[in-house]
Amino acid sequence: MASICLPRTPGNCSGDDGNEAEEVSAVTVNDSFQRNGSYTDTTGSGRGSWKHAAFHVATTIATPAAYAPLPFAVSSLGWPLGVLSLVGATLTTWYSSLLIASLWEWDGKKHTTYRHLAGSIYGNWGYWSIAFFQQVASLGNNIAIQIAAGSSLKAVYKYYHEEGSLTLQHFIIFFGVFELVLSQLPNIHSLRWLNAVCTFSTIGFAATTIGVTIYNGKKIDRRTVSYSLPGSSSAKMFKAFNGLGVIAFSFGDAMLPEIQSSVREPMKKTMYKGIAAAYIIIVLSYWQLAFFGYWAFGSEVEPFIVASLTTPEWTTVMANLFAVIQICGCFQIYCRPTYAFFEEKMKKASSEQSGGTRVPLKKHVIIRLLWVALVLLTSS
Repeated sequence: MASICLPRTPGNCSGDDGNEAEEVSAVTVNDSFQRNGSYTDTTGSGRGSWKHAAFHVATTIATPAAYAPLPFAVSSLGWPLGVLSLVGATLTTWYSSLLIASLWEWDGKKHTTYRHLAGSIYGNWGYWSIAFFQQVASLGNNIAIQIAAGSSLKAVYKYYHEEGSLTLQHFIIFFGVFELVLSQLPNIHSLRWLNAVCTFSTIGFAATTIGVTIYNGKKIDRRTVSYSLPGSSSAKMFKAFNGLGVIAFSFGDAMLPEIQSSVREPMKKTMYKGIAAAYIIIVLSYWQLAFFGYWAFGSEVEPFIVASLTTPEWTTVMANLFAVIQICGCFQIYCRPTYAFFEEKMKKASSEQSGGTRVPLKKHVIIRLLWVALVLLTSS
C-alpha cells in the first residue's frame, strides 16, 4: 500500500506494515505506540468527564504558590494597571486554552501531548523544542513545588513545636517520599479523585485566605493604608515588570492536550466545559484574593499574602495545610510528560528489539523513582 504520513514527529512517515497498535499506559489512558515508530491514538476516547477535566486544569493552574503573590503583584502595578493586567491575563489564557482544545484532531489525528501537537504543526523542530522546554518546565515546577510544600509543612510544624529540631530539608524529603508513592498511579485519568481533593483544597485556601484578609483589613486603621507606588522611576518600573511576571507565572501551563486525551467523546465539547468550570474557580480565587489583599494592606502587602496575616494564627495553619494538599496533585500532573517521554523511548526500543510494546513494570517503577529522586535531591 502507499505510505501514510502521520503527525510530523520523529519517524513520521512509513508504509503500512500490517501490525496492529497495542495499548500502552504512559501519560494518558489512550496513548498507543505503533511498531513503525509512529505515535498516535488508536484505542478510542478516554473515560473522563468534564468535571474530571476541570479538576485537572484547576489543579495544574490554580496552585496557592502561584496566586498567593497576586496581591503583591497588584501593589507593584497600582490599581488601574494591576486590575487591567490580571483581567487581561485571565481572558488571554482562557481564550488560548479554548484554542488549544479546538486543535484536537485538527488534521484528522489525535495529538495526545503538547509535543505531538507541535510536531503535527511545525514538524521535527516543533516536536523537539516543545519536548525540551516541557521537560525543563516540569523539572523547574516540581522543584518549586517541593520547596513550597516543605515550607508549608515546616510552618505548620513550627506552630505546634516552636523549638522543634526538624528542618526544611526534612519536610521536603517527607513530601518527596509521599509523591514517590503517588507517582506509581499509571496516568492522568487515575489522578481524577486526587485532583478533585486538590481542587477543593484550592477553594479552601482561597476562602480561608480571603476571609482572614478581610478580617485583618477591617482591624487596620484604614487611614494608615497607602496605595501609592513608592520609590524612584526606575524602582517603580522594576516593580511593575516584577508584578507582570508574577501574574504571568500564576497561570502556568495546564498541559491541555495531555488532559484532553483522558476525557470521553465528544472531546472538544467536554474539554470546553472543563476549561470553563476551571476558570470559574480561577476567577473566584485569583481576582478576589488579589483585590482584597491589596485593599487590606496596600503597598505594604507581603510577596506571599499569608505572611501579611496576623490574626487569628490558626488560620495560617489551615492555609498552609490546604496549600500542601493542593500541590500534591499539581506535582503529579507536571511529572506526567517526563514519564511519558522516557516510557515512549523505551517502548520504541522494545519494539525494535523484540516486537513488544509494553514497558516492564520494573522499568516503569525505576523511571519514576529516578525522576522523583532527582527532583528531591535538587530541591533539598
